[in-house]
Amino acid sequence: MPYPADLAEDYRRQGHWKGRTFGESLDDWVERYDERIAVVANEERITYAELGSRVNNLASHLAALGLRPGERVVVQLNNVPEFLYLSFALFKLGALPVMALPAHRETEIRYLIGFSEAVAYAAPLAFRDFNYADMVRKIGPGTPTLKHILIAGSDVPAGTLSIEQMLARTDPAGAAMLDGFRPSASEVALFLLSGGTTGLPKLIPRTHDDYACFIAASVEVSELNSDSVYLVTMPISHNFPLGAPGAFGTLACGARLVLAMSPNPEIAFPLIERERVTITAQVPAVTIQWLDSPSRDKYDLSSLRVLQVGGSRLPAEVAQRVKPLLGATVQQSYGMAEGLVNATRLDDPDEVLFNSQGRPISTADEIRIVDWNGSAAAAGAPGELLTRGPYTVCGYYKAAEHNARAFTADGFYRTGDVVRLLPSGNLSVEGRVKDLINRAGEKISAEEVENLILGHPAVLNVAVVAMPDRVLGEKVCAYVVAHPGASLTLEQLRQFMDRAGIAKFKLPERLELVERFPLTTVGKISKKDLREDIAAKLRAEGKIG
Repeated sequence: MPYPADLAEDYRRQGHWKGRTFGESLDDWVERYDERIAVVANEERITYAELGSRVNNLASHLAALGLRPGERVVVQLNNVPEFLYLSFALFKLGALPVMALPAHRETEIRYLIGFSEAVAYAAPLAFRDFNYADMVRKIGPGTPTLKHILIAGSDVPAGTLSIEQMLARTDPAGAAMLDGFRPSASEVALFLLSGGTTGLPKLIPRTHDDYACFIAASVEVSELNSDSVYLVTMPISHNFPLGAPGAFGTLACGARLVLAMSPNPEIAFPLIERERVTITAQVPAVTIQWLDSPSRDKYDLSSLRVLQVGGSRLPAEVAQRVKPLLGATVQQSYGMAEGLVNATRLDDPDEVLFNSQGRPISTADEIRIVDWNGSAAAAGAPGELLTRGPYTVCGYYKAAEHNARAFTADGFYRTGDVVRLLPSGNLSVEGRVKDLINRAGEKISAEEVENLILGHPAVLNVAVVAMPDRVLGEKVCAYVVAHPGASLTLEQLRQFMDRAGIAKFKLPERLELVERFPLTTVGKISKKDLREDIAAKLRAEGKIG
């Protein structure tokens, strides 16, 4: 859904929207920064000039293959330079990357290709012992729009195309077409994925204008500059490491981007030392892992200036440990792929840095906090956060019915998050209205998991809820009513779901077999009671405080 004309005009007039596409911006960065190092991946060091040349080569091949403006491409690449080459090549064509996650499996990828009517799919050959080429061979026959399978590598299976080979040279026929592709900055640039509560993720359309606005504001609040060195350890297709300021913000500054395959301290710490990394972004679970790592004193981490933490709430007692143990200022961040991002500022007092999730990063962000009746919440009282602004979308892709519920009549997005406005003007995230589980920053739809579990022959009924966890924030707990005489173990349930092809982070980590569910006054399953039940059991077991 497009932005209302009056708001769009305001955003342009106020300078929030610059009218430049990401393809045009890349050309600007290449001209400006030329022989500076843009990307470090393993032992490879890629200049801005090389980045621009490889993007143009790949774009020429994609054009020659027949990719056209507006067509969708599911991109499931891990933290490799090919992710950047392909994303910017698609931007130049006006084709639209759909940003899948490396953890997604057959269920999610089949849905994304089918729902977006993607004409191409890009993946690595293998990553973390998973063979993506084998998966796509199973998916292909059931996805009639899919014409091209792009693989990051040179030795690729028959029937697929090597991205590496396309990077090496320009296709003259495709190059001649490129000048004819002139996407507008007001058009969709890419699709991010929602952490939706109703089954599989929804597609979030982000325009060149709005996403560039978001990146620019993120650059400002993180104080990124041309001397910065940004380390990506989270999956790069996530909104956080992609644009807040992330990979794109780093390139926009002429800074250096370092790609890591894992946030594991044994991988990340040597990179921080070698590349003199100044800033990185993590979820709370990884932050705790870094703080507790015995490797911390083995490496020189003194270059690290900023540690951004988001995805879920960071406990104050953890935030307090960051500066003494890592030497970096913690910057808490709270936002969503749909738009609004809040962040603490680097010069905020400790009280704000440790105990809040920040405030909007743009002066044009509008927020409302409403009570359960939709009226303005009392000062300091918890309520649902609603938002509107120059980088918050006005609707999901092909989801008219859901949009009618998710957005107010005047265009405010109902986040589903419960927050309090602190006297400092910062937000404290208190919980959620949505039936959503936040496992170390990965948003899991309870409904999606329930629908899969119901397919197990032993299961009569199921309710999936979040259970608290000291490290990950929340985990998936499945309450199951089994068929009479049937038995079921957690391992059996996980194996069943794994065979169905689902991301492993969505698998239940606890199973509670019950005879019946508690009900609300209107006869619905009371998930509130179930969440209280599992929390009480965990406290009794000494697993939470």
